[in-house]
Amino acid sequence: MKRVIANGVALSLILGLFVLPLVAQQAQTAKPATEKININSANADELQKLPGVGPKVAQRIVDYRKQNGAFKKVEDLMKVNGIGEKIFARMKDMITV
Repeated sequence: MKRVIANGVALSLILGLFVLPLVAQQAQTAKPATEKININSANADELQKLPGVGPKVAQRIVDYRKQNGAFKKVEDLMKVNGIGEKIFARMKDMITV
């Protein structure tokens, strides 16, 4: 029984001295929330910051805008070839019109 308590104390000491300060440091260095990307004005490089958007899909978004005009609502982005419901769901909170 004494050994279990001693191990528990040692584990608590290790957590307190090493693990918890690392967790606190990561929380302090977390990136602040960034502004939403406007899909009507963003260039191809900016669009690639969105999850699921690589160079080809980014260019398709730019081309779609040129051919069809500005997006009326963010859901219109799913009209672009390569952006389905799953990809849109991952990015919808990161975009605006």
